[in-house]
Amino acid sequence: MSPRRPPGRGGSLAIVLHTHMPWVLGHGTWPFGEEWLWEAIASSYLPLLDLLDSGAPLTLSLTPVVADQLEAPQTYELCAAFLDELRPQTHQLDADLLRAEGRNAEAAAVELSAQRYVESGERWHEIGGDLITAFGQYAKWTSSATHEVLPLAAVDGAVRLQLESGIASQRRRFGDWNGGLWLPECAHAPWLDRSLAESGVRSTIVDWTDVLGLGSNRNLVPHRSPEGPLLMPLDRKLIDLVWSDGGYPSGPAYRDHHGLTSNHHKAWSNDGLPYDQKRAAEAVRLDAKAFVAQVLQRLAKASGSVREPLAVVAADTEFFGHWWHEGVDWLWAVMTEAELQGLEIERIDDALDRRRQTLPAPDPLPVTTWGRNRSLETWSGPKVADMAWRTRRAELALRHAGSASTNPAALRALLALQSSDWAFLADGERTGDYPRERADGHAAALGAAIQSDGSDPLEGLAPDLAESALFRP
Repeated sequence: MSPRRPPGRGGSLAIVLHTHMPWVLGHGTWPFGEEWLWEAIASSYLPLLDLLDSGAPLTLSLTPVVADQLEAPQTYELCAAFLDELRPQTHQLDADLLRAEGRNAEAAAVELSAQRYVESGERWHEIGGDLITAFGQYAKWTSSATHEVLPLAAVDGAVRLQLESGIASQRRRFGDWNGGLWLPECAHAPWLDRSLAESGVRSTIVDWTDVLGLGSNRNLVPHRSPEGPLLMPLDRKLIDLVWSDGGYPSGPAYRDHHGLTSNHHKAWSNDGLPYDQKRAAEAVRLDAKAFVAQVLQRLAKASGSVREPLAVVAADTEFFGHWWHEGVDWLWAVMTEAELQGLEIERIDDALDRRRQTLPAPDPLPVTTWGRNRSLETWSGPKVADMAWRTRRAELALRHAGSASTNPAALRALLALQSSDWAFLADGERTGDYPRERADGHAAALGAAIQSDGSDPLEGLAPDLAESALFRP
C-alpha cells in the first residue's frame, strides 16, 4: 500500500502501534476491569486487523500480558456476550431515551455506534475469537511479561524475569522473532542495555525528545548502544500532530470521547453538535492529507544532514478506535495519502535492517520515558511512591528467599504487582480506587503464595514463566 523506492530516496515513516492491557480477566466489569479489554477488542483490535490484512505496512507490538488474555479459554464467550448482548441492549436503551426526549439526531448517532459493535461481533465470530492466530503474521514486536517500568526494578533478576518470560511467550506464539522489543512506557536507562542484549533484543524505541531536542534531526537516526541494541528515537514533533491535547482528535467534527449518554455511549462531536459521520470522515481525509505532507516536509528538511532519515511515530494501539473513534479510519486514510503523495511507509524492522547510518548513544544519558516530563515521576512520584517502593521490596524479598523457597504462584503474583498500569492509573486519579485495590490484591496474593505451594490463581498469566531468571547471579 506504500510506494517502494530504492534505499536513500527521501527517507521513510514507521508507524509503531503498542498494544497493551493489564491483566483484567476476572478483576471487575463496570466501569473498569474486563470491559476495558472487550472495548479494545471491539473498537481497536478487530478494526485494525482488517487494515493489517489489507497489507498496510504497520508495526504491531503486542505485549505478552495482552496475548495471555486473548489466549485465555474464557475470552471468546465473555467477549461474544459483550458484543452480542450487552452492547446492543445498552445502545438501544439510550436510543429510545434520546428519541423520547426529542433528540433524534443523537439517537441516530447512538444507533450508528451500535452498528460498529455489531460489525465487530460478526468479525469476532468469523475468526472464532482467535486474535492470536489472526495477529500472528503481524505481531513482530513484543515487550516484557507484564509491562514493568524496568528502570524501577530493584535487581537485575527482576528485569530478566520480565524479559525472558515475555520473550519466551512471543517465540512460542509467533515463531521467528527479529529482536524488536517495546520498552514499557519507553522507559530506558543505559544500564538496561546489557540485559536487553543478553535477552536477544536487537532494537527498541526510546523517547529522547528532551535529550536530543524537539525536532532535532538526530531523532530520525538509529543510535547504537555500547552493549549492542539499536535505540531508535520516536519523533515527538510528528506524534504531537496526532497524540496531544491539540492533536487531530480534538478537532470539532470528531466524536467527543468524554461526553456520555446515560449508558456511557457517545453521541456528540467535540463542538457539542450531534455526531455526524460524514463530517467526521471529511476531517479524517483532510487530517491524513495534512499529516503525510508534514512527514514529507520533515524528512526533506532532514535529508541534507541525515542519510535516509527514519521518522518513527509510535502510539498506543488503543488510542486508535477506542479513544479516538475515527483513529483506524485515519490510519486507512494515511495509507491512501502516502501512495498519492509518494511517502514510503515501512515496518520498523525492515527500516532498521537496511539502514547503515547509526549514531552512538548519547553519553551521559539520563533515564528517560514517554511519560510526564519524560521522567519516571508518573510511576514513582509522590502520589505513587509507596507503590513503587512496595514492588521493589517484593522483588528483593523473593530474590533473597531464593528459588528453593519460591513457587510459580509467587512469581506470577510478583509479575502482576510489577505492572506499570497500577501506578499510572493511580497517578491519573481517573479510575477511583481500582488501581490501588488491584495492586493491594496482588501484594496480598504474593504473601499468600510464599506461604503455600497450592493453587495458582494467575495461572494464565505468563504461561512461559522463566522461573529461574530472578535468582541467577
